[in-house]
Amino acid sequence: MVIITFAPSTDHPIHPPRKVVSPWKIDFPENCGYRACMVDGVFQVYASEEAEQQDNPLPYNYPNLMEYIQNVHLLCALIANGPVKSFCYRRLQYLSSKFQLHVLLNEMREVAAQKSVPHRDFYNIRKVDTHIHAASCMNQKHLLRFIKKAMKTHHHEIVCCSKDKQMTLAQVFASMNLTAYDLSVDMLDVHADRNTFHRYFTHIVVTVTPSTGSDVRPGGEQVPECRAAVVVYGKSNDEWDKLARWAVQHNVHSENVRWLVQVPRLYDIYKSNNIMDNFSVLLDNLFRPLFEASINPSSHPELHAFLQYLIGFDSVDDESKPETSVLDKDTAPPQLWAGTENPPYAYYLTTCECCRKF
Repeated sequence: MVIITFAPSTDHPIHPPRKVVSPWKIDFPENCGYRACMVDGVFQVYASEEAEQQDNPLPYNYPNLMEYIQNVHLLCALIANGPVKSFCYRRLQYLSSKFQLHVLLNEMREVAAQKSVPHRDFYNIRKVDTHIHAASCMNQKHLLRFIKKAMKTHHHEIVCCSKDKQMTLAQVFASMNLTAYDLSVDMLDVHADRNTFHRYFTHIVVTVTPSTGSDVRPGGEQVPECRAAVVVYGKSNDEWDKLARWAVQHNVHSENVRWLVQVPRLYDIYKSNNIMDNFSVLLDNLFRPLFEASINPSSHPELHAFLQYLIGFDSVDDESKPETSVLDKDTAPPQLWAGTENPPYAYYLTTCECCRKF
């Protein structure tokens, strides 16, 4: 007879041990000597300069442009297909009805089962929030603490500008006959809009993110993925280094927080303002620094450290805007997309092939 024993759960922590040293102190691997070159919007990786000259890239498999276009056309045809739409609608109605029946029969049972579990409720069950903006990652208490601290340490800074005068933070409070002591959560009446974060975005993130991370307990159940909103535009090739330098210098870090970087689809604006010649410039600015930091980490030390906590990209724009462009075999590659028209969303998605190799 075989007896299997299990060690206590405390011997197998869900989270890795916390780092004693600085989270940004990362060992640098040696320069692997690879070379990266963009070809039709996709970065090809070569083992050496000689291999690059011979056009002999490393054999990374990825879907080519024609295969991608065929798949996009197939999906569009399925979406527009009448019988498929009717089937999907009926299927959703069927599933909705089954769920409503389940709720009707088992609601009280589920509530009783949830209440019977000790020390478990919505606030301490394990969960991942996959869409938190860094500019709104705080709750009302976090924001209130930040404002009170700002009144003590940055009360002399100008925070309000109008046509005829400028006002410091202290003057703004004086004009409202308020002091930091008078503020409360109810009086704050928080609304997270662009005006709130216009002036003090950096201060808020630097002050609140470690606080949020401490509230998200190291042993625990809340694991946010914060988005660094509209930081890397692709307008220049030093944006990644600036973001990484800001994060390292201000120690914007928590063991339970990982970062996504939002990349807005604004090529048409850049082209209209003569910031870049074609779409491949935007791709090069977005991805070349990542390849360089991966191939030779010592060339971008802060970026190499920041990438340890970066888990993805988020392509953002106004999805309600209609798109008329269609991808086909005659679609221009990025280096030839030099007009003022913004590429369609499906065209932007092809740039994920650059990330695939990274």
